[in-house]
Amino acid sequence: MTETAQQIDRVIAREISASPAQVSAAVALLDGGATVPFVARYRKEVTGGLDDTQLRTLADRLAYLRELESRRETILKSIREQDKLTDHLARAIMQADTKSALEDLYLPFKPKRRTKAMIARENGLAPLLRAIMDNRAAAPETQAEAYLTEAVPSVKDALAGARDILVEDLSEQADLLGNLREFMRREAFVTSKVIEGKEQQGAKFSDYFDQREKWSDIPAHRALAILRAAKEEIVTIELAPDAETGVPQAIGKIAAHLGTRGDTPGDRWLRDAAGWAWRVKFALALYIDLLGELRERAHEEAITVFSRNLKDLLLAAPAGARATLGLDPGIRTGVKCAVVDKTGKLLETATIYPFQPRMDLTGAQAKLVELIARHGVELIAIGNGTASRETEKLVAETVGLLPKGTAMPNRVVVSEAGASVYSASEVAAREFPELDVSLRGAVSIARRLQDPLAELVKITPQSIGVGQYQHDVDQRRLSRALDAVVEDAVNAVGVDLNTASAPLLAQVAGVGPSLAEAIVRHREQNGSFPSRRALMKVTGLGPKAFEQAAGFLRIRDGVEPLDASAVHPEAYDLARRIVNACGRDLRQIVGAPGALNGLRAEDFVTDAFGLPTVRDIFRELEKPGRDPRPEFRTATFTDGVEDIKDLKPGMRLEGTVTNVAAFGAFVDIGVHQDGLVHVSQLADRFVKDPHEVVKAGDVVQVRVTEVDIPRKRIGLTMRKDSGASGGRAEAGQPVRSSGKPKGKVPNTPKTDAPGGFGVALQEAMKKR
Repeated sequence: MTETAQQIDRVIAREISASPAQVSAAVALLDGGATVPFVARYRKEVTGGLDDTQLRTLADRLAYLRELESRRETILKSIREQDKLTDHLARAIMQADTKSALEDLYLPFKPKRRTKAMIARENGLAPLLRAIMDNRAAAPETQAEAYLTEAVPSVKDALAGARDILVEDLSEQADLLGNLREFMRREAFVTSKVIEGKEQQGAKFSDYFDQREKWSDIPAHRALAILRAAKEEIVTIELAPDAETGVPQAIGKIAAHLGTRGDTPGDRWLRDAAGWAWRVKFALALYIDLLGELRERAHEEAITVFSRNLKDLLLAAPAGARATLGLDPGIRTGVKCAVVDKTGKLLETATIYPFQPRMDLTGAQAKLVELIARHGVELIAIGNGTASRETEKLVAETVGLLPKGTAMPNRVVVSEAGASVYSASEVAAREFPELDVSLRGAVSIARRLQDPLAELVKITPQSIGVGQYQHDVDQRRLSRALDAVVEDAVNAVGVDLNTASAPLLAQVAGVGPSLAEAIVRHREQNGSFPSRRALMKVTGLGPKAFEQAAGFLRIRDGVEPLDASAVHPEAYDLARRIVNACGRDLRQIVGAPGALNGLRAEDFVTDAFGLPTVRDIFRELEKPGRDPRPEFRTATFTDGVEDIKDLKPGMRLEGTVTNVAAFGAFVDIGVHQDGLVHVSQLADRFVKDPHEVVKAGDVVQVRVTEVDIPRKRIGLTMRKDSGASGGRAEAGQPVRSSGKPKGKVPNTPKTDAPGGFGVALQEAMKKR
């Protein structure tokens, strides 16, 4: 291993709280084509038990640090070819630990377009600058007279040229740049001002019409809101230190770098030049740098928030294998109906028109009764879009008309975010080529109640609606992060090889889209797979792909009982040794509580399989193919509360968390508009991160604190105490709520979206 590789391993080891040996082992596996889920689950002995989160961070940082090393080599080569590489510079380049530090060092050696400083040097003014620096007691104006030429006709021109040279020299000094950048990170303020005449057009950004906040303190979601407002040309952004105190300090740092200590004519000229350098060079350059850092920081946090919400949604509790009727509500276009059996196979579709303009209530109810009775429907999934509550009310009245002896199906309102995207997708077209696009959404709604994970993988994560300013962030990084979340979720749950769709199989470690299609084709042509080993007959699926994928694929009631578990085929012999030690048949052991009591995992450790793997096998034999997802539970919406107009402050309601942002959680309470529980209203204690308290899919009890019908804003609280408004005040600032006296809310951050919680709600949770 090279010294560079060892250094990278040491850096990553510090960052993920591991040893360099663990990092080195994981890097070797990943470089060899292993996937993160496979390494995390089946190579614990090799990596010392690194989990999937550590491995994801490792993979990201490995890519960054390798890019950094590649750039370092390029820079060293370039400077070496210019014959300007000194030992001191080489050491500085080798010690640079970020791309920005590396580029600062390279700046003086980068090929440049023609600059004012170059022209000044060509006009012979570099000696004038040296003279001013060396002889501070002499007046620069007097010294400049000796450098007047046809190209430099005046003293003013000569001194301006010397200043241009000085500014360029200063801007290329890495230590000064680094010093000023750190100063700006500490002292800069982000200030946004509304552009005159844009107040009405940008009303949703009104919180940022005159906003000033420290660069180091501004939360990511607020930064993204301001950046969006600037992009839409509603506000301007200034990023600078305080004009009265910070700017003089910055100029003072430049002057100190020039060694100005006295009050000689040369020192005064250099201090003036330092101020000029700040105004024309450093202020703009550092504005661009820090704005880029702010954007990157905000993007990272937004991507993290989106990733956590997506993970929670994907790992939401499945209702299970039960016949389900999916309803995609609509008024003028009718309610689309689709019945799927317990495996998700489409059985029948219909469209009913119980609302305006047709008002065919009798016909609609008759069709619903017919569908429920004929197919033994156990669950009714109702999309939460337009006419959702009206459709739910229709269903509630209809089930009362079912014939005696018919089982009463449970009705559940589910998120239909992304259903329309699926309906028009290539995946849906291949799955239901003859089915009208409008009916495909009802199928998706039914299936996502049965198994959210299996259905949501067919939809691009960005369409699911759990992001925070998701369209503003780096889409390549966002896609990479979300793909990793989907992959980890799918492999954590496991996939039924004989029922899974191609999009779901594509997320299994080592498979991918083309192999997934090949597996489905093989299954259609040859019938169900009798065993995991039969996968090897799939065209294009070799030993490496089998090794990566096999442990995450399940076969129920196959010829090999272990195929239904997460035990990898490579460890089947070890599993049988454990079973033999019990003196019982494998099928008697699998899933039998206490069957392995009395056995010690340590007694089965071998050179090939360490204690972590043996313990995993013990757990799998006791609970084969266990699902890590929680038990299924749904919110019960309050009867009579179907529209925002039905809400009153003080109402206590049950709802489902649909999205968690850095500033709070959005909750569906059944009125077509999600309410916001601000972070300050999530618990009767200080909450820094909303994810500490709630996650997407949670069923929660809330109390209405504020209703703004014109702007469609709903404030909610989960606090049990009574001293809360909707979390709309600054820390320590008065809180106003109707009919209540002013009070103080400590540690309450400002509402974190343009126009308060309403715009965040409108932007992040816009209904289809």
